Amino acid sequence: MHRVLICDEMNPGPLDYPGFHIDYIPNMPREDVLARLPEYDALITRSRTRVDLELLEAGPRLRVIGRGGVGVDNIDLEAASRRGVLVLNAPESNNVSAAELAIAHLLAAARGLTRSDAKTRAGVWDRKYLGIELKDKTLGIVGLGRIGSIVANRAQGLRMNVVAFDPYVPESNFERAGARRAATLEELLTQVDFLTVHTPLTEETDGMIGARELALLKKGAIVVNAARGNIVDERALAGALESGHLFAAGIDVFRDEPPAPDHPLLKAPNLNITAHLGANTFEAQERVGAEIVGRVLAALEGDVSRGAVNAPALDAKTRELLGGYLELGQKLGKILGQLLPGADELEVEFHGSFAADPSPVVTQVLVGYLSGVTEETPNVINARAIAKERGLKVATREVEEAEDYQSEVRVVARQGQRTRTVGGTVFGRLPRLTRLRNYRVEVAPEGYILIVSNQDRPGAVAKLSTLLGNYSINIAGMSLGRAEKGGQALFALTLDDKPTPEQLEQIRALDVIESAYLVEV
Repeated sequence: MHRVLICDEMNPGPLDYPGFHIDYIPNMPREDVLARLPEYDALITRSRTRVDLELLEAGPRLRVIGRGGVGVDNIDLEAASRRGVLVLNAPESNNVSAAELAIAHLLAAARGLTRSDAKTRAGVWDRKYLGIELKDKTLGIVGLGRIGSIVANRAQGLRMNVVAFDPYVPESNFERAGARRAATLEELLTQVDFLTVHTPLTEETDGMIGARELALLKKGAIVVNAARGNIVDERALAGALESGHLFAAGIDVFRDEPPAPDHPLLKAPNLNITAHLGANTFEAQERVGAEIVGRVLAALEGDVSRGAVNAPALDAKTRELLGGYLELGQKLGKILGQLLPGADELEVEFHGSFAADPSPVVTQVLVGYLSGVTEETPNVINARAIAKERGLKVATREVEEAEDYQSEVRVVARQGQRTRTVGGTVFGRLPRLTRLRNYRVEVAPEGYILIVSNQDRPGAVAKLSTLLGNYSINIAGMSLGRAEKGGQALFALTLDDKPTPEQLEQIRALDVIESAYLVEV
């Protein structure tokens, strides 16, 4: 019989599962957890209990740790992985609650609810304030994952028109959500009356709605951030409210919580603020308890397809035989995720001979491709489930002979009629990029890679090198590829520093260059 300990306060629901003994001891002191953990196969916590190396070593039977909710900052994932302990969470449990809070902020900001409440309590009976109806207005959604899709559904119930921007989901997601797809963030911002964001906080999304983006919104627009702090730049938002460019805004999250007493948003006009309440409903708390218990019990019986946060390492023999191909697969996926996000299909081709079954490389490709685009952290356990949920089809193909190398991995991404191909091999244990589109290259897949298309004529490399030199950006490596002499050509440069968006636009404006893309590996 599997034994499970729930040591933090939650609503786990009924605990009479056949074949399992579950002890629910809320707010259990750490010393008691350490003393009793040797009896259990699984531990379920919230954020209170710190699951560090000491605690992991106290549980020699531990196979699974469940974290009720999204964050796993209180769990040492590396130590758990080394010990072969699977860590699960339940990020979907608060989806409806988070989406409904965003809708509540849209309504409250449009009608000035908190403003009117404060005035009325202060003895001011102000009936002159005019709000805004949501009906027939356009809502822009940045991030059309689980929560963004629910917001789209609820907004349509309010008779709003919905347009969304998310380069990382296929067209089928937009169709299911009933949202029109914006090709770029700028296209979305210029046509919406309301804006709400629902993306994870990554390097790419940190501050993605800044002063420039807010200025692109119509005068009198309304902005809501109930996702993660600083996706909407906090100082820029305060400035847009102070200037009157925005009619109102709603905020549930801050970069640093709680915000400092002198935070500019605390004094901004026409702003509704809540204290990170996205998951705080009775129903969400009930769901999170029941969901994490169910996932932990399923994992103990062998089903690890839902909620996995870490990934136990492959056995040493497989890792040794595959060498650097596991790392290569993840790098190829990450490059493709930037060249063609939101693909409908990935096909992984294995050319030549491999010392071991290369199928684990497919999963690594998915981990790289999906990284940074979902609240869940893709890993070798959950990557295929996340891909399926996002409508991404995965195919594999084996080719007996490799053209130029003993073995080569190629990955083709397809989105409608568009395709992108990358390929690579391993020299020793070091991954090398060997193919971009249909061009042969040879470059280390690391750092910043500038991929440039041009006609094969003298001067292109020289002009670009001069421009990069003017930016004080050093070229660490270069590889050239062409279809035929004087025809279409491509070259890839590895750079020591990242060009700014403005510098990248100046590179694209060179008369000898047809296109230029920057990827980060």
